[in-house]
Amino acid sequence: MSGSLDSVFTRQLAVYASYHRDHRNRATHFIGIPAIVFSILVPLALVRIDGVSIALMVAILAVLGWVALDRVVGLAMLVMIVPMLLIAEWVAGHGNATAWIVFAIFFVGGWAFQLVGHVWEGRRPALADNLFQPFIGPMFIMAEVLMMIGLKQDLKAVIDGAPHAPA
Repeated sequence: MSGSLDSVFTRQLAVYASYHRDHRNRATHFIGIPAIVFSILVPLALVRIDGVSIALMVAILAVLGWVALDRVVGLAMLVMIVPMLLIAEWVAGHGNATAWIVFAIFFVGGWAFQLVGHVWEGRRPALADNLFQPFIGPMFIMAEVLMMIGLKQDLKAVIDGAPHAPA
């Protein structure tokens, strides 16, 4: 892993963490972010190019980007995205109407969870100031999971030391 990519990731992670200091906000993101990621895969699974869904292509590109930013977190993201992708493909196989209903429920529900969290936090979402943050959000959640099980303690200092973002 390149030192410059590592510093890009740690800087972006610190920015993201600065918007997520309240434990209740972080908790809502553990539901909201996976719901939104899954929701986006569902309609993308409806579109196929030569038999391969756009969802698979997007998932591969996302995982490659995540791995480039942090190999361990990126590989953990792969473990998370594969079941989401398989379920999204299964849902899409039940037809357009089902896929769009599932998309709407998970997308709106995921954002509702996140917005409630930001009300508790008293701060706007990070993506309001930086459109790269939706790419970092899933990594932040995965980094938190890895830290909970004793891995990626180097990122703990970055997250815990992040200043509070402006309200």
